[in-house]
Amino acid sequence: MVSLGSRTLTPGQAWRMEKTRLQELLDALRRQGYTVIGPRIRDGAIIYDEIQRLTDLPIGWTDEQEKGYYRLKRREDETFFGFAVGPHSWKQFLHPPIFSLGQARRNGQGFEWTPSTDPPPRYAFLGVRACELHAIAILDRVFMGGPYVDPVYRARREAIFLIAVQCTVAGGTCFCASMGTGPKAPPGADLVLTELPDVFIVEIGTERGAALLAEIPCTPATEADRSVVEARLEETARSMGRQLDATDLPALLYRNLEHPRWEEVAQRCLTCGNCTMVCPTCFCFTVEDVSDLAGAQAERVRRWDSCFTTAFTYTAGRPIRQSAKARYRQWLTHKLASWWDQFGTSGCVGCGRCITWCPVGIDLTEEVHAIRQTDSALTSERR
Repeated sequence: MVSLGSRTLTPGQAWRMEKTRLQELLDALRRQGYTVIGPRIRDGAIIYDEIQRLTDLPIGWTDEQEKGYYRLKRREDETFFGFAVGPHSWKQFLHPPIFSLGQARRNGQGFEWTPSTDPPPRYAFLGVRACELHAIAILDRVFMGGPYVDPVYRARREAIFLIAVQCTVAGGTCFCASMGTGPKAPPGADLVLTELPDVFIVEIGTERGAALLAEIPCTPATEADRSVVEARLEETARSMGRQLDATDLPALLYRNLEHPRWEEVAQRCLTCGNCTMVCPTCFCFTVEDVSDLAGAQAERVRRWDSCFTTAFTYTAGRPIRQSAKARYRQWLTHKLASWWDQFGTSGCVGCGRCITWCPVGIDLTEEVHAIRQTDSALTSERR
């Protein structure tokens, strides 16, 4: 609970904030030492990068997304967050694509190891969608939920301030409603914004969020405001560009590991790994040691890796998954089936990035549908 004059702000409350006040929110975050990361336009796409002013946001822009297709277009209004998601995910700030674990320098006949000790950056994420909040929660389980905790991830995660934005626009490849991951934001964010034509309805998620919002002039939201928000979210859920029947999905995939569809999709798959790079939950990495030409200094670097590369499973002189069929099957069954066995949840949040950014337009929802339509168990029953 935070009291400021006649106002008492507590988690669970909803407030009306004029849209221009968002600049004051950004300024307050910077005064607290945060670097604000949010959506902005670069290279023809909406990506996540540092923002300082409201004009940095893609105001008045939306995106068109389909299989292997992404284009920006102007909206007919000045909506701040009237788009879905681009190629970036928040994973890159929590689990960096390239990270130096430390350096070794020659010291006489041996080497002296110096681990990286840089303090984690203090990021405030602005514009985190419901599916992305679920993705961050999945990464939390992967990197911090077991007996071995990744110290790099934990340090960065604990320094994050989260401002979610609930989706009032569904993308052409979105299917979060099918996965139960959106468009309504789950618990976990410090503040949750829903954009209406003239105002933001701001829901307080944490005491930290309440303390920040206390610095911004706002008025209590009404029951009518809450009803409008729920209606907008229901409309977004109905307008999803994709659907995925997740009924008994792990069992479906496990009993169809030799389904002919795997070979069909392998004929199109380039094994480029785009789907794993844009996915907000894929977490695989490799560790490399590199040295200078003199052999006086070496560095250990952690880099993102992908199960689509042949080197990923290189064991005993050869890659275990040599075919495109084996690699695509591994990715899809891990994402939708064996992830449940490992972490107690699906590895897919329905953001649709893997569909949009596949250069040959492979659609995860179509592949699952095709397997379900010719499920070996159903085929046996018909016989």
